[in-house]
Amino acid sequence: MQNRIDEQFEALRRNGRAGFAAYITGGDPNLERTIDIAVGLAETGVDFLELGVPFSDPLADGIANQLGAQRALASGTTLPKLLYTISQIRCRIPIPIILYSYLNPIYQYGFEQFEQDALAVGIDGLLLLDLPPDEHSLSDRSSFLHRIRLIAPTTSEERIRTIAARASGFIYYVSREGVTGEQRTLSDSIGAQVEKIRRYSALPIAVGFGISNPEQAAQVAALADAVVVGSAIVRRIGELANESDIVSRLRELVHPMVEAVKSIKKSSR
Repeated sequence: MQNRIDEQFEALRRNGRAGFAAYITGGDPNLERTIDIAVGLAETGVDFLELGVPFSDPLADGIANQLGAQRALASGTTLPKLLYTISQIRCRIPIPIILYSYLNPIYQYGFEQFEQDALAVGIDGLLLLDLPPDEHSLSDRSSFLHRIRLIAPTTSEERIRTIAARASGFIYYVSREGVTGEQRTLSDSIGAQVEKIRRYSALPIAVGFGISNPEQAAQVAALADAVVVGSAIVRRIGELANESDIVSRLRELVHPMVEAVKSIKKSSR
């Protein structure tokens, strides 16, 4: 059985386009709404769903995602409850699901048990934000659950080589220094950095951090294999948390960005 991440990138290559990955915080504003939002995003044409495990000290996240984590924790979200929620999402959507987490929640859960349960509920990839790839005895247990690796603008070429060798599924390039958050302009070094990473890995490269509108999404789609949008979506979830039409209004935000990515035609490689 092939991992859904691999299948999706193969389909995207055949169709000559980049993918669109949407990030939301699991349990924001609550677990029931998380199911509705996930299904709504998939129906909008999102190619990958990224779910964040809410954590009390999200050091890599900007204010939008910090507030999303706070809302999720306040609603009673825990990792076991989130895994059950993901099993409900998996029954309704076929697209790959990637879990983003800090190390602590999974350490507390237990690595081996987490591996088993994550695969059982239909998770396809895992990104541990604060676990260095050098700690491969903890981070490379499963041969099926892809290990997504982060590379930053400040990562040296030697370090890129090390990270790329221990990545699977795809590589996530963080397009700017600092924490997550929407930006008015994108770094002009994205293209050069993506090409540098390609020298060390044949894996697809997704680019995130700061992308928040269709124009930016299209710009990145021309350079990378996937575009990741998170803070803009999470911020909007916070604004609409108590609204009955939250899903339809989120689709209004996301659909133009998905279409912008789809409009960029790429040569198959």
